[in-house]
Amino acid sequence: MGRPLFYEILEKPATSCIIGICTAIWFYIQKKNIGYSHVGLSYETAIEGHHWRILTSAFSHISVLHLVFNMSALWSLGLVEQLGHMGLGVEYYLQYTLVLVVLSGLLVLGMYHVLIYRFKLEHYRRVTAVGYSCVVFGWMTILSIKQPSSKLNLFGFLSLPISFAPFESLVFTSIIVPQASFLGHLAGIIVGYAIGWGLIHGMSNYWAVSMLGWIALTFLFSLKRSGAYNFNFLEIESVTDPSLPSVRFMASGNGRTLQMSALPVGDVELV
Repeated sequence: MGRPLFYEILEKPATSCIIGICTAIWFYIQKKNIGYSHVGLSYETAIEGHHWRILTSAFSHISVLHLVFNMSALWSLGLVEQLGHMGLGVEYYLQYTLVLVVLSGLLVLGMYHVLIYRFKLEHYRRVTAVGYSCVVFGWMTILSIKQPSSKLNLFGFLSLPISFAPFESLVFTSIIVPQASFLGHLAGIIVGYAIGWGLIHGMSNYWAVSMLGWIALTFLFSLKRSGAYNFNFLEIESVTDPSLPSVRFMASGNGRTLQMSALPVGDVELV
């Protein structure tokens, strides 16, 4: 008889939280009848300033089968959290999950750019990627390097050797799910190899928190600039009183003199 699920959740806290977040977002998407075009990542929307879609596309799933497949694989890959003695563990998992989400999304956009401008495949402007697969494939790849003897369990009955899992899963999903993002999965594998081989390294809690802060600022800024969401609480009223002259400094000889000017000052906006 297997161990109670509660104990496994305690051993995989980060994985459990991410699964909970993705599941909650899926329920929200279903309830609000949101389509993949509203949250997915495409080249066309990215160049329009919708940079926030790098995050929303990663954590959104449109179909329940898509969600179950990704979360089942992710649950098995949560083994990384239990390998602290090998230099992995919970902190490593959280730090490099952040890297995988951002870099795999940027790499997908880079691939689209090459296909559009180098190979003239214009339809890639509108190809939209949705789902956590990039990160799942990234962790498959990292684990295949760090712990090649492990196995990847899917749906509780399908078991794959982790050393071959990334490319087996890449081919498998491309065959059974025609709409699966081959480039998205490949991007996750490439970033996973870069992390696993040490080409991307040196992440710490300090850098992870700093990176998270910049991501949050970029997310909010791009939401506002793209018009996807209007943050009224970030706007302040004009601080200029039209009846008062503005003040400016003017150079006079070797010194400076304070002069009054009637030039109006524009509204101040905090963004």
